[in-house]
Amino acid sequence: MKEKKLVLRTCVCSKEQCEKKDLFRIVRTPNGNVIVDLKGKENGRGAYLKKDKEIILKAQKTKALDKKLEALVPDSIYDELLGLL
Repeated sequence: MKEKKLVLRTCVCSKEQCEKKDLFRIVRTPNGNVIVDLKGKENGRGAYLKKDKEIILKAQKTKALDKKLEALVPDSIYDELLGLL
């Protein structure tokens, strides 16, 4: 039987490579909205954040997602991420 390929992505805040399942994907859609992509299939520019409270709070403080997505990320996105932990 063929083994599944290990999918790695880099966290925009910690710069750490992790498995895709250990990260949240945040997407700026083509119409400019910023959403949390739970399925990993949304169209648009994506960024990954590690599923860790400290990393999420650090990203909010340093505005790492704003820079990566080239859009203003509302605080409600960070609240949603903390709620999903």
